[in-house]
Amino acid sequence: MTKLSVNINKIATLRNARGGHTPNVVEAAVACERFGADGITIHPRPDERHIATKDVYDLAEVVTTEFNIEGYPDERYLNFIREIRPAQATLVPDPPNVLTSNEGWDTKKHLSFLQELIQEIHSLGVRSSIFVDTNLENIEYAAKTGVHRIELYTGPYAEDFIQDKEKAIIPYVSAANLAKELGLEINAGHDLDRKNLRFFKKNIPFLEEVSIGHALISDALYLGLENTIQLYKRELEV
Repeated sequence: MTKLSVNINKIATLRNARGGHTPNVVEAAVACERFGADGITIHPRPDERHIATKDVYDLAEVVTTEFNIEGYPDERYLNFIREIRPAQATLVPDPPNVLTSNEGWDTKKHLSFLQELIQEIHSLGVRSSIFVDTNLENIEYAAKTGVHRIELYTGPYAEDFIQDKEKAIIPYVSAANLAKELGLEINAGHDLDRKNLRFFKKNIPFLEEVSIGHALISDALYLGLENTIQLYKRELEV
């Protein structure tokens, strides 16, 4: 069964728009788990425009499912991993000024850098994952880093799905099959929603985990958080 990790960044974005503690990020994470989420994902950016440093440590005290901390591996991020030792550290190649993660690692260019990072992450007893696109060379070099998993960047899939879902899924099937052959486990995330999630899972049945935030939290505004989480989990039952 593919696990659903709920990215709660948008809960923090809403809180920060007004200041104070409402909605409460910790309470939201606990509720997500109670409603069936298999994990909680956060992406604490240096400017703290959503998840703040305090949130990271507060969440570490309460998350009982898989805690996934994603982000660019600068010293601040690595200190989170060293001190908290979450279930998973997902390395994303985005600089501080970007709005959202929009590309994967050039794993060939950054091979040595990633190898050193992943070696340290593993020494802490933390599962590693790196954000990659469907370029097969990037998959091959991802395996050379020693990483446990890759997270396929599904932005292009979601964009192309509207026009031609059969064409949109092709590079992801190829990338996933190669990753599996190379001994990598597979996560996926970015712009997955209730319209495109089932088709993605159906074509990549060995998918370990999806991380979904924006679409899920947006749906929850209309449908309620508990109902929305259950609807997304149902889409993964293929």
